[in-house]
Amino acid sequence: MAVADDPLLGLGYQKPVSAYPLIRLTDDGDTTAEADVAEEVPIALVYNGRPHVVVMGTPADLEDLAIGFSVTEQIVAERGAIERVDVVRASHGIELQIQIPEANAERLTSRVRGMVSRTGCGLCGVETINEALRMPTVVRNALRVRPEALWAAAAALSEAQELNSRTNTIHAAGWAFADGRLHIAREDVGRHNALDKVLGAVNRSSEVDPASGFVIVTSRASYELVQKAATCGIELLAAISRPTGLAIRFAEGAGMTLVGLLRGRSANVYSGASRITMTSS
Repeated sequence: MAVADDPLLGLGYQKPVSAYPLIRLTDDGDTTAEADVAEEVPIALVYNGRPHVVVMGTPADLEDLAIGFSVTEQIVAERGAIERVDVVRASHGIELQIQIPEANAERLTSRVRGMVSRTGCGLCGVETINEALRMPTVVRNALRVRPEALWAAAAALSEAQELNSRTNTIHAAGWAFADGRLHIAREDVGRHNALDKVLGAVNRSSEVDPASGFVIVTSRASYELVQKAATCGIELLAAISRPTGLAIRFAEGAGMTLVGLLRGRSANVYSGASRITMTSS
């Protein structure tokens, strides 16, 4: 079956946003209109020809997703171990065909494969609680950030959310320099996917050290996001919503700074407050 002939997928694999007709109901009656809607497609991650997991995500920045997922889920230790990534349209979605060393691929046989996850599931391919709750990597303590850097990064990420400005349904994540200059921004219907895309893009870049800046997300700060960020050496994770208790405990275990309720010019710091400098010195 051709991709475009799939009644479930349609042309969703081609673009992250599509326009759909609708009927708008008000006290004055009903009218016809059209609105942009975020697309969501099945994305299969296939390692060395072996299906590993399927996530539901936004069909954009897929190479970043492949690299970020592979690194943050510790399928490979570093981006250099990924030999090739091919984005292939399949009859019901998209395959990310990823070539890695065979020793890494063999380790995946101990995980559940072919599992269809919820949108942007952060536990893809994990079978046991011990695997899901793996201890976070302990990060360095070299980063120092002023509050103004957080305000600037949050404002810049909001402006960079092109897809969400059209749909109001898409998460975003970004990586900023320590002074708050936003360097990378990615969007996805799944918050885990958005972060994986950012971390994948950072790992692909030869211009920056991931640990020299911080990550900001437009979602709640869950423990999975802390895990993923710590795996890449990120020292500070900031979110516009509150963290979970487990996320705070994981951040403390990783020695990471966790910021929540970052909105406008205010925020809560839940761990690692020593990295926030209140003066210019």
